[in-house]
Amino acid sequence: MGGEWRKVQLGNVVQNFDSLRIPLSRRERKKRPGPYPYYGATGIMDYVDDYLFDGLYLLIAEDGSVERPDGKPFLQLVNGRFWVNNHAHVLRGETDEDTRFIYYALSTVAIRPYMSGSVQAKLNQHNLNRIHIHYPADRKERRAIARILGTLDDKIELNRRMNETLEAMAQALFKSWFVDFDPVVVNALKAGNPVPEKFAEHAAHYRENPGALGLSEETLRLFPDRFVDSELGPIPAGWRASKVGDEFDITMGQSPPGSTYNEIGHGLPFFQGRRDFGFRYPTNRVYCTAPKRVVNAGDTLVSVRAPVGDINMAYETCAIGRGVAAVRHKSGSRSYTYYAMRALGELFRRYEAGGTVFGAINKKQFHDLPNIAPKHNLVSLFEDEMYPFDAKIRSFEEQSRTLAALRDTLLPKLISGEVRVPDAEKILEEAL
Repeated sequence: MGGEWRKVQLGNVVQNFDSLRIPLSRRERKKRPGPYPYYGATGIMDYVDDYLFDGLYLLIAEDGSVERPDGKPFLQLVNGRFWVNNHAHVLRGETDEDTRFIYYALSTVAIRPYMSGSVQAKLNQHNLNRIHIHYPADRKERRAIARILGTLDDKIELNRRMNETLEAMAQALFKSWFVDFDPVVVNALKAGNPVPEKFAEHAAHYRENPGALGLSEETLRLFPDRFVDSELGPIPAGWRASKVGDEFDITMGQSPPGSTYNEIGHGLPFFQGRRDFGFRYPTNRVYCTAPKRVVNAGDTLVSVRAPVGDINMAYETCAIGRGVAAVRHKSGSRSYTYYAMRALGELFRRYEAGGTVFGAINKKQFHDLPNIAPKHNLVSLFEDEMYPFDAKIRSFEEQSRTLAALRDTLLPKLISGEVRVPDAEKILEEAL
């Protein structure tokens, strides 16, 4: 391979746009809300009314969180119109394909030798420029490598968007049945019973569009046709004003000694809080050989410390630390539990805002959160309705995990030249 598969200094193959960055304080951003993402060192921090960059760029963290847990740099490949503060370097290659290749090449670099700062880690521009990366001399080779790896990432991203759509549809159904009580409103209108003022807008909609709810008569008959007063306001007749702990089993996490943690897969996946949470399922970062709190696949995971109220679902049997609680409806329902916890967002946020140092909620406080409890047959009905959604979400997640593992295996071998493009293309074709 020799000169064909050379190593170069990063500064020789990128353009640097750091001089165009403009930091905005939180106060300034509040005055300028808009559609354009405002990026920091490791992700989107806000959305603002203008943009500094338009196109495909590579962001690499400059200070603060410079090094990822795996020793690689924090990287963001960003496409479109966006704003960047002064905590991320802004780079481009000669072409978009080169920018993508450089992103993948940097993903294989151990960043610590290039970091400075005794108190706060920093990757200054001088050290950034001298990072060595593999960089094939043949542009077609670089383009092909970026295309192979990008195809895997694009499919993973497509799966994520599909899951977001499926979850949004499921969440809308939960809200319609168990928050807005739309079937009860429709039944009350049919029976000539009064509809509380709180649901007057919904009532007006269904008077004008009687079939808009789209439920069969058989399903509608499972819901009551009138409202009654309760300490939580008007609720469907036959339902109960209750507390979360009366309807759900709550298991608070407990952290074992640090000596039982590892990153090499020994023991159970161990989740400690928000930083482990993904879109639907948490990401395995740490394992534990002597867990103190073990929960089951399908349990809903709720962050209970800094912040309160982030929601995930256990992908498999796992252990939880003190920043996480596991919840399951006493009927055993998975989906109803998951969306019920998401619906408690406003109540969780009150504890987030009330923390003296950081937000937290203890088990008694969690238990005592107000909850409107439907009859169990409706919980079961919702579970049945959600099964196809859950199955698809799980399937997309499984495929994405498989593709991510393949990408992570191929990436360093493609970048270094150990695996060449024709062989990788065959592997990609089989995977997709």
